[in-house]
Amino acid sequence: MRKNKKSCPSERRKFFKQAGGLAATLAASAVPVTVEALLPTPAEAKPPAPPVFGATRSSQAFKVRQSTAVFNHQIQSPLHPANGDEDLYPSRIASYSKGLPHNNLGEVNSNAYGALLRALTSRDPADFENIPLGCPDPARQMKLVNPQAGIAFVLQGTDSHAMAIPPAPRFSSAEEAGEMVENYWMALLRDVSFTDYDSNAAAHAAAADLSHVSDFRGPRAGGQVTPGTLFRGMTPGDLKGPYISQFLLQTAPFGANEVVQRMRTYLPGSDFMTTAADWLSVQNGCAPTGAPPFDSVPRHIRNGRDLGEWVHVDVLFQAYFHAMLILASQGAPLNPGNPYNSSQTQTGFGSFGQPHLAAATAEVAPSALKAVWYQKWFVHRRLRPEAFAGRVHHRLTGAANYPIHSDALNSQGLAAVLSLYGTAFLPMGFAEGSPLHPAYGAGHATVAGACVTILKALFDESHPMSNPVVPNADGTSLVPYTGLDAGQLTVGGELNKLASNVAIGRDIAGVHWRTDATESLRLGEALAISILRDQRGTYNESFAGFTFTKFDGAPVTV
Repeated sequence: MRKNKKSCPSERRKFFKQAGGLAATLAASAVPVTVEALLPTPAEAKPPAPPVFGATRSSQAFKVRQSTAVFNHQIQSPLHPANGDEDLYPSRIASYSKGLPHNNLGEVNSNAYGALLRALTSRDPADFENIPLGCPDPARQMKLVNPQAGIAFVLQGTDSHAMAIPPAPRFSSAEEAGEMVENYWMALLRDVSFTDYDSNAAAHAAAADLSHVSDFRGPRAGGQVTPGTLFRGMTPGDLKGPYISQFLLQTAPFGANEVVQRMRTYLPGSDFMTTAADWLSVQNGCAPTGAPPFDSVPRHIRNGRDLGEWVHVDVLFQAYFHAMLILASQGAPLNPGNPYNSSQTQTGFGSFGQPHLAAATAEVAPSALKAVWYQKWFVHRRLRPEAFAGRVHHRLTGAANYPIHSDALNSQGLAAVLSLYGTAFLPMGFAEGSPLHPAYGAGHATVAGACVTILKALFDESHPMSNPVVPNADGTSLVPYTGLDAGQLTVGGELNKLASNVAIGRDIAGVHWRTDATESLRLGEALAISILRDQRGTYNESFAGFTFTKFDGAPVTV
């Protein structure tokens, strides 16, 4: 053992001499690595396969791990700029503070917020235990969700601190106002079937209102937001076919069982936190009382209320595991880079085969959460839409003079909410509102970006989708989708749409902003690519890499 330890420095020098490619390029460039830089292009150098040092298996295994670790070590940690609102507003009106004590306007107690910042700065577990919570009834107090996950380490893929997302929109910006207008309309249209948007007057009003907002960045057609682009994502495939991805509708064979994707959902009109008392109680972290009004009939996802409830209680990797099962059962071809596509004597199993596909879908999810939890708690601390709506309400009542852009104050969506509820609070899809962690980035969206990227690496994304369907009018069964673009639905497009459905479904529930979804999808994609990159050197097969399409439409080979 001592002899092996002595040999390590020379072996390490030998490795550094041989390790080139992207790692050396990054180290020499001295340019901070952003999400974009972690997404290699087909022409970009790849990390070298670890050289074989020594004859023993243990030595080879050590070098595989060492070369991967050294490669990741060469990635320079980027800057992590926030939007500056936390320092701009000493009252923290633009920062996440749910679960801490607040005054009657929902402004956080400064000492409590200071205790939160001390814990995030010191990273001492004891300091996290000293953060004051706000609910006067300890039995109802909800707890802050896992801030220390943001400083956990991972053993494969790029470290969470080596990836960055852009600053969130500023509290007073037109972009933030545009996103708030969209959130109001999402709440108003929760009970309208996605298939009815083209004929629904409220959906047309929402599209017109968002078209006139000065800085709304959702998808458009001919320069305008339309019922056909309403609440959709920005990826290739999002605007084709039904709003809901086939992977959230079709039956998923699970071994000898079948998962029929009907779900428990709330009854129509089940919106929450529309009074000042309920809103303030939830901001202080008090769990709501009473049982929610569930529908007694299970339904396929047909509207925003269904989708919001699906992403309320889903298992972390559930949607993507179902997608894998559906693709496998339909005989969808594997990614063209799979080395067993051309083998005459072998088939994949533990590598590049069915068990590999199943495990890989879920494998990236915990690392994706760690990456986005760092952004949430330690960088951005963006307030939730429900808190912003409270600022709108108190601005309109004259209780406070918050710097809210006029687009939010003058929107038709806000006027409709005021007419229905008499307040400007955002009608929430969940009784407890958002979970107790900051808005930006979004956990669901980051996991969606990561898991869908893995699926695109495993399957041929150009393959047509089999037998597309939509729910019937009441969501109790599925019927064939017969739209003119039915033949244009592909595996890759429906996977992209699946990621957007999950990410934006959280917006429709009221707990996230559009940029939480869009930027976090890209963060998850970068994380998944880094894991695929690290795993590439572990295979014995002759493997040239997986080629697939990123969320921005660009091809990539990993």
